Amino acid sequence: MNMPAYVKTSKSSEDNPCVIVGHSIDAITTATVMVSLGNKVSLYTNQQQLEHTLTNYKFEYQQQALWQLYLNQKNIVVQPIPEQATEVFTQQVASLYWLFHSDLPETWCQSSDNKPAWVTQMNESQVPSQTPVIISGISTLGVFANIADYCQRPWVYYVPFVFLQDGSAYLSMLSPKLWLMGEKTADSIDKVAILQPLIAQAQRSYISDIATIEFSRSAIMSMLATRVSFMNEWSRLADHQGVDIQEVADIMGLDTRIGSSYLKAGWGFGGTTLPAEINALQQTLAHTQVDHRLMQAVDLINNDQKELIFRKFWQYFDGAIENKQVSIWGASYKSGSGRTSEAAIHPLLTLLWSYNITTQVYASEAKSELAGLYPDQPLLQFIESPTEQLADCDALFVLSWPETKRLPISALNEVVIPVFDAQNAFTKDQIQSLTGDYQGIGRSK
Repeated sequence: MNMPAYVKTSKSSEDNPCVIVGHSIDAITTATVMVSLGNKVSLYTNQQQLEHTLTNYKFEYQQQALWQLYLNQKNIVVQPIPEQATEVFTQQVASLYWLFHSDLPETWCQSSDNKPAWVTQMNESQVPSQTPVIISGISTLGVFANIADYCQRPWVYYVPFVFLQDGSAYLSMLSPKLWLMGEKTADSIDKVAILQPLIAQAQRSYISDIATIEFSRSAIMSMLATRVSFMNEWSRLADHQGVDIQEVADIMGLDTRIGSSYLKAGWGFGGTTLPAEINALQQTLAHTQVDHRLMQAVDLINNDQKELIFRKFWQYFDGAIENKQVSIWGASYKSGSGRTSEAAIHPLLTLLWSYNITTQVYASEAKSELAGLYPDQPLLQFIESPTEQLADCDALFVLSWPETKRLPISALNEVVIPVFDAQNAFTKDQIQSLTGDYQGIGRSK
């Protein structure tokens, strides 16, 4: 297995481990990277949620292989997370503690005098005050700065995972495009030498106080969400004007002041990160006198966009859609993932089922998650190939199709059914080659 030249071999078992608490993709990636940098890891986690992440997130092959290797070598030791943080702080001496805020159990987060229980328990423990504590996650602005203040220790840091890329999580953490880090004590980065390889490999890095890094994280993610909603808003005007929004996005990307990222119109954004960021910002604004109409509009557009493809379907059939049968390709919030959190599949299924429409879903990665969410829905059927029973369907919805996988145009032309492309997965040439009707987001045949 080829590994980056700067990745070290593991240290001896006598070294104090990094204690990581969490079950998310961020926590799993951190554990893998920490071992690759020559450390041992004790991962305290909710076992069921950890298995869900491992099952439903499509890790790149390298991380899958390293995760299993490190487990077998006992360089990563997985342990059930106890109800009380005290048990973690007293079980072993650690080189550092890295806590993933959103993964902590409720018993750790119950507050007294606004202090999370785990902070109080750490303050009362025998953990040396010089042991670094790193916190990661998304919450309302100021939460992590306050937690750092509550911690009776100088070396507390905040690392937002703005650099993590789906499908390339391991490499994007080893060589982050942007490493942001907040520190409680100014100019104390030397106290977390364990992170120096990551900072050194980052294309760009910025270290400041925790409150500033929190604010910057929220601003970055909100800007990305705004770009998505901006293009989706313009896609509706493109429909009206008969312009292909995808071609417009290509032209916009040529302007270096804009760039090409996050300009793809479609059903909106889902997953956990962007929706969580928008929700956290709304909670922050609710406790201030600051008005933020732009982000309210971004959230409104995104939620409405998830139902747009259904409205196009309804209008195409002039409302006569009861008891039809449709095929749906893809269900995850992003192609290649098995997660459907905040994805368009949920509002679409709800709307279709309200008209007694049978839904045949082709979504190999997300099948288990959907089956678990809708165990008793007779209108939900799963198919093993995209063209299975396509001739029996009245329409096709495309929600999530991998860019690397060829669309079966010939099979579509054999059955001649209307295509409703919520992902804008079809190229201009593919649209023109379709025998049947096509409607996308800001583009039509």
